[in-house]
Amino acid sequence: MAGEVVITIVGNLADDPELRYTQAGIAVASVRVGSTPRTFNRATNEFVDGETVWIRCTAWREVGENVAQTLTKGARVVVTGRMKPASAYQTAQGEARASLELEIDEIGPSLRYATATVTKRAREGSAQVESPWGGAQAEKKQANSGADAWANPAEAPSDEAPF
Repeated sequence: MAGEVVITIVGNLADDPELRYTQAGIAVASVRVGSTPRTFNRATNEFVDGETVWIRCTAWREVGENVAQTLTKGARVVVTGRMKPASAYQTAQGEARASLELEIDEIGPSLRYATATVTKRAREGSAQVESPWGGAQAEKKQANSGADAWANPAEAPSDEAPF
């Protein structure tokens, strides 16, 4: 939507994703992502960590289920989403705080310090699409093509070049 703030953050998951379902059966996963800026101090010749920024991230529906099945505490992730207005609250010690919230559009593991194996999920209720490169679906279709009169051309293929 127009006017929404879309950002990308890179950080580590503070906890395992928490997957819940609404009363309507819609999946929603919540994760906290911590991002700590690191700068190089030339005077001391070492890196210095800044203050960690914690962002509560929410993923809905299939994305939420995928997050819960794939990611775990400590995983370094790249998250893109829409910022929500900050919610103010007070801690038990009476300190005023604000919570940053992000509604996830895309999320995945960072490959800077790790590797990942991607497994594509089959869409529920969709017809299988034949792969243009062949494979099991194409072979199955070729094996069943004798039963379909329209699948076989009227002429038998010849060994001569078509030009």
